[in-house]
Amino acid sequence: MFISHKWRYYVLRLKEASLRELFYRLKELVFIWRLKYAHLKLIAPKNHICPTDLKNIALPDLEHEIDSGKSPASPMNLINYHCIEPCGEAARDIALKDVFFSDIRIENLDYDIRKLWEPARLQHITALLTVPGRNPKHRLANWIKRYCKNIVLLWIYENPLPFGPHYISVMECALRIPVFVYCLKILDNLAPSEFRKILETIYSYSRLISERLSLFSSLGNHTIAESVGLIFSGGLFRHLKEGKEWLQKGSALLKKEVTHQILDDGGPAEQSLNYHRFVLDLYWLAIIFMKLNRLDDCPEIQIRLACAEKFLSVFQNENGQLPSIGDSDDGFAIAPGIAPQKPRIDYPKKKIRIFKKSGYTVITTAKRVRLAFDHGPLGLPPLYNHGHADALSITLNLNGEAILVDPGTYQYNGVPEWRRYFRGTRAHNTITVDGLDQSVQETEFIWSHPYRVKVLGFSGHNGQFLINAEHDGYARLEEPVWHRRDVLFFDDCLFLIKDSFKGKGLHDFEINFHLHPDTFLIKQKNWWQISNDGARINMRLLDDDFSIICGAENPIHGWYSPSYGTRLRSNVMSCKKKGFADEIFFVTAICTETLNDIQKIQDKLIYFD
Repeated sequence: MFISHKWRYYVLRLKEASLRELFYRLKELVFIWRLKYAHLKLIAPKNHICPTDLKNIALPDLEHEIDSGKSPASPMNLINYHCIEPCGEAARDIALKDVFFSDIRIENLDYDIRKLWEPARLQHITALLTVPGRNPKHRLANWIKRYCKNIVLLWIYENPLPFGPHYISVMECALRIPVFVYCLKILDNLAPSEFRKILETIYSYSRLISERLSLFSSLGNHTIAESVGLIFSGGLFRHLKEGKEWLQKGSALLKKEVTHQILDDGGPAEQSLNYHRFVLDLYWLAIIFMKLNRLDDCPEIQIRLACAEKFLSVFQNENGQLPSIGDSDDGFAIAPGIAPQKPRIDYPKKKIRIFKKSGYTVITTAKRVRLAFDHGPLGLPPLYNHGHADALSITLNLNGEAILVDPGTYQYNGVPEWRRYFRGTRAHNTITVDGLDQSVQETEFIWSHPYRVKVLGFSGHNGQFLINAEHDGYARLEEPVWHRRDVLFFDDCLFLIKDSFKGKGLHDFEINFHLHPDTFLIKQKNWWQISNDGARINMRLLDDDFSIICGAENPIHGWYSPSYGTRLRSNVMSCKKKGFADEIFFVTAICTETLNDIQKIQDKLIYFD
């Protein structure tokens, strides 16, 4: 029997729900019903916070990448970048303004709802208010103050709660709360009625968030953002009963989730590096705010965050950028190019970094090679929302330039076939069996049949390092298959990668290596030479050869997404084989220097026997 996308989503959610979650969802539905039909009001009481209380609120100092020249965040660039009615989207926003938020079905829209949500976070306002001197007391230009006041108030009046698309996800409301608090603290040109309107909005948002928190199977980065919103509003309204409850609820959730979403080795449970950065910045913003206002020092959280910062530092390039492992929507905790002023921590560099809990091994050489090997889980259970089916995938950078890449995310909504490709196995530097993903994509954000990865061993001596791992993603097939990958590193510049299989039946096997669009590819004898801005590697299959695919659309293959909503044609080095699992293997050689004699490679094959 055919089940619509909407009902399939609900069936899958119910399947994973506990009795406590079902009760929570029912309570949320009652709250939404009261908002819609019983005209429940979320307005602030008359004895809301007064300006004298606000003077005692301290706000975290912010770091601006503009200081180091990394971000072109001039005031006019920020205004243009975050124009709240971008061309082509204004009509869509207006068409939904008078619709009760729960009646808007994202799955029925023919465009990505994030095109409306991201600018409506109003984060460019925080950037404008803090760029000139990074000091809330700094005197701003009058035109900046007028612009910030007018934009914020216009947005509030044109988007009344609970109508329009900006209340579908309460995370969006939570991300606007710090913006409003910075406005109240910094803008000295607010009339009493304007000041009160912003306060009432914060209060109303907090009531909405408190009743619709992302809990149980929805736990993830949304939960952290919502907690931060409650902490900021709780700090403002802490003389009220509701404010104290918001503060306690937000703080308790942060403490609980720090060991749930940040693993013991500092890695992300969601298996997304960019969302990990997003979550860490939210955490720093919240705990600095609490510490400044003597609400909580959160020492246990800071220890965990330091471990997480160490984890991310291993993956960052010279510009602080992270590879696109897992989902990314290019969102920011505060604003583009802006982060909380967190403590400076120096981490000793090591050639081999093994993160057993999160499932990554990173090899960094003196010759500026960085190879990352993914032997981690699919993502955060039970729905694995932001994970990609990339078990045993690798990425490789040389001299800070990307060579072998994870192709990214592209887009969440409105393009289901592209969403399936970019999060699927074929879009990663690993093996597909019978053209299938390693797990089953049920919806745009829900996976079933999650694979399990097992590390079989690590060994290293005399400048050599070998890691073996396998996954059972294809054990679900009628004739099951297990995929094993061995990665051998030696001579500080050579990698050997062997893919082998065990199982039953005749299958189709395909290996793919995705190249950054800026790479240049030429064939020299049996080797493929790949270069990017002076960085050069040589690759080959020892028992076969690669074919090159670029920008194919039927089926989709050979694409790269440098940022959310953008896709570019890129080369994929691919090879297909058909046979019985025990008889098929691929051996890939990667050399980061000029290779004159293949005998070096051949001599190392004994490690795979």
